[in-house]
Order: sequence, then C-alpha cells, then structure tokens
Amino acid sequence: MIRVVLPYHLRKLAGVEDEVALEVEGAVTQRAVLEALEARYPVLRGTIRDHASGQRRPFLRFFACAQDLSHEPPDAPLPDAVASGTEPYLIIGAIAGG
Repeated sequence: MIRVVLPYHLRKLAGVEDEVALEVEGAVTQRAVLEALEARYPVLRGTIRDHASGQRRPFLRFFACAQDLSHEPPDAPLPDAVASGTEPYLIIGAIAGG
C-alpha cells in the first residue's frame, strides 16, 4: 500500500481525513500514484495535474523521504520507502505571497 498525504483543500474536496492508502499496480512512480489517486477519487481529476498535458498544477509540490520530487520525471521510480509504505508520498500546497 502506498500512503499519500494531501493538502487540506484536496482532502476536503475528496472527503478524506489525514492520509489515504492506495494500491498501485506495477512500478511505483509519481504517474502511477497520481493515476491511482484520481481513479479512487475522481473529484480530484484536474486538481493535481492538468487534464490535457498531465503536468503538475502550479502551487502544488511533490515530496517523499525529505526530497522535492516536483521536477522529477513522472515515470521515475519513487523511493523504496514510499513503495513499501514506510514513508508517505506528500502532495503539498505551495505558499506564495509578499
């Protein structure tokens, strides 16, 4: 099971609390995790990634094992600790302002 932590606004939209656990078929990549998340919670489609391009939405970042994975290729394998469920995959809402 892959553990995913969502920012508050996406947890509220999906109607979940804390983190969600997902079953991912095959290689554990960012794309596979996001596809599993969107399949289980269809209301999240288009909120994390653009519908057409599949690119990460502005002001969202991806982290795992204290590493920023936001600019990593979507099909790069996630760390073993995430694949084993030891560490969560974090989707963080970025903060901007002045």
